Amino acid sequence: MFGVDALLDTTALARLREALASAGYTSDGIKNHLGEDAAAACARNDFRAALRVTEAQGGPLATLIRLFVCGQTEPVDRVAAALAPLPLQDAAALLEADGDGLRAAIELEPYGDWWVVADLSAGMRPGRPLPGDHVLGIGGASTTLAAATLRRPVGTALDLGTGCGVQALHLSTHAQRVTATDVLPRALRFAATTAALNGLDWELLRGDLTEPVAGRRFDLVVSNPPFVAGPGTTAHTYRDSGRPGDAVCAELVAAAPGLLADGGHMQFLANWLHVGGEDWRDRVNDWLAGTGLDAWVIQREVSDPLAYVNLWLADASEDPASQPALAAAWLDWFDAQKVDAVGFGLITLRAAGHEDPTVRIEDLRQGVDGALGPLIGDWFDRQDFLRRADLLSSRLAAAPGLRLRQEAGLGAEGWEVERQLLVLPDGLRWIEEVDPVALTLIGACDGSVTLQAQVDLLAAAHGVPPEVLADVAVPLVSHLVERGILLPAPA
Repeated sequence: MFGVDALLDTTALARLREALASAGYTSDGIKNHLGEDAAAACARNDFRAALRVTEAQGGPLATLIRLFVCGQTEPVDRVAAALAPLPLQDAAALLEADGDGLRAAIELEPYGDWWVVADLSAGMRPGRPLPGDHVLGIGGASTTLAAATLRRPVGTALDLGTGCGVQALHLSTHAQRVTATDVLPRALRFAATTAALNGLDWELLRGDLTEPVAGRRFDLVVSNPPFVAGPGTTAHTYRDSGRPGDAVCAELVAAAPGLLADGGHMQFLANWLHVGGEDWRDRVNDWLAGTGLDAWVIQREVSDPLAYVNLWLADASEDPASQPALAAAWLDWFDAQKVDAVGFGLITLRAAGHEDPTVRIEDLRQGVDGALGPLIGDWFDRQDFLRRADLLSSRLAAAPGLRLRQEAGLGAEGWEVERQLLVLPDGLRWIEEVDPVALTLIGACDGSVTLQAQVDLLAAAHGVPPEVLADVAVPLVSHLVERGILLPAPA
């Protein structure tokens, strides 16, 4: 593990792995033991049903659930039986005494068929504010990034700010070599433990963001950085970068050209400020200017300053009502910077070597069907098609399941169609308004003829020169291909 010690030695980790596997302490094992409703309630920190089930059934799995999922204090003999063949004296880093029993000192959470080791979540110790060096376990942000990451095979992958190692786990499924960094030594110890417990070997490096890998390039870089926007103080390392506002995200964009190998991608969660009198898209576009990278920036959520501050204070188990000065200072900073809102989303960058890189910055607050990662990969593939193809010579087909929605109003002569909308029911679920001529053009896209042939036919029907219609059709079709509403027909 390149000089970073895990919480347990190699022999103890092997025995712990054996204990967890033999007990069935996995995501599916817990769900099967508790039932779906009780397991889902645990995810909301409601352990009542789980405690009833485990008390009635007993056994090693029940004890592990009570100990590491529900945060209960358990009798010493039960804990010893559940962890066997790992002796209790070798499990000291996992447990702490509580009266006559033992309780979890760290979070040991199943994640599919993996196990993740981190600090105890707020739900396990209600009412206690998180310490400044708290290392998060599996959370909403980490699973969001994991679902949005491209999963194509790569040689080298980098996880910036790895924390307990969630992203590095996923990278291990499709990267030959995984490097992970973090500014916190104890975060690296958690990551080392997560890796070793799952039989994996990562290069772990200490340092702030890209500092430990200066001069190196990677095929894929991912990061769930401390992106929370604020005055630049660092109360909690997992959320606060020490940079004011959204500067840490701008810094990551600026670093990307020097981090990425040819054809490499960088993906990270980001916040950006919505400043009064400015378009947030212009702000983010300024970060991208001059990088030479293709970019797709997707805004998924927008929060007003008060809701934003309350969210992140509550995330650290800090009650805004009991700490009005802390909340007020944060909000005063937003007021001084004329911040109207904060956007949250995903930035995906690609080092494609284009002199005129493709940059798209847009809202995507509609529902997404399935994981975002494959959809992002498809989007870049379509950009490549548009860059190399002669659209008029191309054969295109409507996306499977494409629907037409009409909106009509009741007029003097009955129902009158006011808008016609193309709707993608799956994937990114884009909705595009089209006029009748465009609708006719799209409706004829079945992959059998070229776009030029369709344009010639429509031009003859409407009595306009083909080149005039082509000037309108090509940018429209290009946009619809980018959206995935029209697709290149199979050869």
